[in-house]
Amino acid sequence: MAQPPSSRNARTAIRLLVIAGVMFGFGFALVPLYDVFCDITGLNGRVELAQAAPAASMDDSREVTVEFVANRNQSLPWRFEPVQDRVTVHPGATRTVVFVAENLQDVAITGRAVPSVTPGEASRHLHKVECFCFTEQELAPRERKEMPVTFYLDPDLPASVDTVTLAYTFFDANG
Repeated sequence: MAQPPSSRNARTAIRLLVIAGVMFGFGFALVPLYDVFCDITGLNGRVELAQAAPAASMDDSREVTVEFVANRNQSLPWRFEPVQDRVTVHPGATRTVVFVAENLQDVAITGRAVPSVTPGEASRHLHKVECFCFTEQELAPRERKEMPVTFYLDPDLPASVDTVTLAYTFFDANG
């Protein structure tokens, strides 16, 4: 025997409300899930601001190569590159490297750098003391600016990691 249309409509409405509630809850759950994903993979610059490297914590017995990659969003009319493509460091030793950005337009532009660290397990061991990525960078028309990054690798960096890549992508902060 067929159910009356009002009963079917009520059941369908309840199902749709439950589905909408689950979707709404999933949207809220995405933020902490994304944070966990970024912590694990090193994406989106999950690197904390650090104080200087602790004294007497340098590991002279090993060296790690740190590579630098500079990217920019296609809509940002800048030239952006590291002065050095790579350096070799002892874990625990503080090192400063320089990136250079140049505004190629005749108007001031504000950019925001988003860092990424690979392999992901290294992101917990890379500590930045100073970085241009902590604040937005404004470049006047045709301005060229040197931007330092001071960092150290924690001596607890797993022995299996012998190369760490620190990449930055600059975006137009004004959209």
